[in-house]
Amino acid sequence: MSVNWRVANLDCEHDAAALSRGLAGCPGIADIDVLPKSAKIKVSIDVAQISPARLRDKLREIGFPVVEGAELPAQPKPWRNPKVLASLTSGLLLLTGWLVSAAPSMAAAALPLNVAAIVIGGYFFGRDAIEEFVFERRIGIQMLMSIAAIVAAALGQPAEGAALVFLYSISEAAEGYTEEKTRSAIKALMALAPKIALVRRDGDEIEIPVEELVVGDVFIARPGQSMPTDGEILSGSSSVNEAPVTGESIPVEKRPGDEVFAGTINGEAALEVRATRTHADNTLARIVHMVEEAQERRGQSQRFIERFGAWYSPAVLGLGIALAIALPLLMGLSWHDAMVRATIFIVAAAPCALVISIPITMVAALGTAARNGVLIKGGMYIEALGRVRVVAFDKTGTLTRGEPQVTDILLGPADGGGPETEEALLSMAAGVERQSEHPLARAIVRHAEQAALPIPSAIDFQSTTGAGAVAKIDGRHVHIGSPAMFEDRLNIDIAEMRPEIVRLQDDGKTVILIGDHRTVWGLLALRDDLRPNARKAIAALHAAGVGHVVMLTGDNQRTAQAIAREAGIDEAFADLKPADKVARVRALARERGHVAMVGDGVNDAPALAEASVGVAMGAAGTDVALETADVALMGDDLEKLVFGLRLARRTQAVVRQNLVLSTVVIGALIIGAVAGIFSLPLVVVAHEISEFVVIASGLRMLRAAGIDAA
Repeated sequence: MSVNWRVANLDCEHDAAALSRGLAGCPGIADIDVLPKSAKIKVSIDVAQISPARLRDKLREIGFPVVEGAELPAQPKPWRNPKVLASLTSGLLLLTGWLVSAAPSMAAAALPLNVAAIVIGGYFFGRDAIEEFVFERRIGIQMLMSIAAIVAAALGQPAEGAALVFLYSISEAAEGYTEEKTRSAIKALMALAPKIALVRRDGDEIEIPVEELVVGDVFIARPGQSMPTDGEILSGSSSVNEAPVTGESIPVEKRPGDEVFAGTINGEAALEVRATRTHADNTLARIVHMVEEAQERRGQSQRFIERFGAWYSPAVLGLGIALAIALPLLMGLSWHDAMVRATIFIVAAAPCALVISIPITMVAALGTAARNGVLIKGGMYIEALGRVRVVAFDKTGTLTRGEPQVTDILLGPADGGGPETEEALLSMAAGVERQSEHPLARAIVRHAEQAALPIPSAIDFQSTTGAGAVAKIDGRHVHIGSPAMFEDRLNIDIAEMRPEIVRLQDDGKTVILIGDHRTVWGLLALRDDLRPNARKAIAALHAAGVGHVVMLTGDNQRTAQAIAREAGIDEAFADLKPADKVARVRALARERGHVAMVGDGVNDAPALAEASVGVAMGAAGTDVALETADVALMGDDLEKLVFGLRLARRTQAVVRQNLVLSTVVIGALIIGAVAGIFSLPLVVVAHEISEFVVIASGLRMLRAAGIDAA
């Protein structure tokens, strides 16, 4: 059995390690996966040895009680947070000790006050340091700070040691609240779905918790209400605001048979909807789940910093010991002064800001992307997206709408004996094509229905694959098909219409002729048109620094070139099979650098996998698209790709800024510490200020403002 729970007090990697240690060795637990960024654990258990209830008790015993419901656990109020209270107590003891030391008659009382400040303020991070060293054989930042505080007190500087502990304990106490801030994006997503659903059961309308919805339930969405889960509209027509899920700002008109997603907002009319997914499995829940998993996936730079930190902290401790020994021998310092400088060096070189600079920024960026309809599956893909210089688009369903539309209706020679108006010609064509399942046939029928034209009945329908069809309407055989069919099969001279046919085909349109066995009555032109904002999105990609935009399609070269010209695409490759698209993506990467491939996530899966970053369009409600791509655009808005690209580049810029700031501060503090310029309190203050500055800088990525215009 597998359990998936949210737990309290899980705020960082140290907490995750403590939780894992607390459950290790428990009988019946086979596998433990701890996700600190989302305060979640996944545990595989053998119910014959340990029940879920007993596991809950065990988690509570080790300090990580299960949070009921799906909500993210909230941090305790500061006045109830043990770490905050310990830090404040340490600060009060430090202040009292300083005031007492100012009076010569009471100076002796300052020592126990400062020692108490060190013990109380350093309890939590000192305990973490010892556990990390004992159980994981690692020396981390907490160990450096603990040793520095103890050595400072031992050298006769207890006030300095207490100041170090107090200031560092503040940052440790604030860590949980910082982590909670980065979870705000997930909380915002989870808050989109209502807690209660109005359901029709056994003829009655009742309100139930959304967790109790089952597939097949009929729920009622009133105007202005959010959809409790995914479903199919049974009755009613309304506009639905899908921006919370897909990021598309324009409400979508919905009718019976259309799909709606959890968290989207109903417009002006009530809808009856049949639930197609449970609350735990709907589109919104899957987005939240994938964002949580993405936050645990580290990018290359973050993995490097973590590996760097694993040996850097022990190296700092070793260098501090070496300095304490070398300075008296090489520079003639007293052993006391050398120990003081070594202690200051250890604090100055601690990589707190360096280590936290990347994860805080990445987590904030991933949440912001998800809130804006762009699901990026981890820090590694933010990094890859930020390096993209070439974007390759599939055509059908990506650049275009994915279904052909009638664009032109032209009548033939006046003496052809056919329909005399364009509407009559369209009606005649729809009468024949209504019996066909071909996409072009469906487009013709749909166009006639949208124009509210009468569609005549046809009999004796016959289809010729790849050529056209024929049927009898009002006693006449009506042929509909390609120009080649009329020339080669019916031997009809179409020279008079040839210029128009060539012009339309040069525009990338498919031309269909209508007539009888003797003459052509007219033609229809169809094309899978560009999405409304495709040209604007491609122009924005160029403006954002993408050097080359290409289109990969299985369509013919003429159609591909027409679409490419209209969209502003640099280069089009046509007549490509799936394997050819993979080869072309590989060639683009070799010739031009990192490539993003944008497709529908199903037909283009091999090319998406080959690209540096695979991007799936319109992934809302589509399992395969969500699973296939590295980045999923939840709606069909191509400008969201531009948003994702700019967000990734801004994220990389913030990461670089934080790394540079952290490195400069650490370098300056190290130089000042070794040279004896900086005191221990000054180094601690500068160290903690730099950490808070880096955190504030990373949290800027929680705001999407300015990215669209970047």
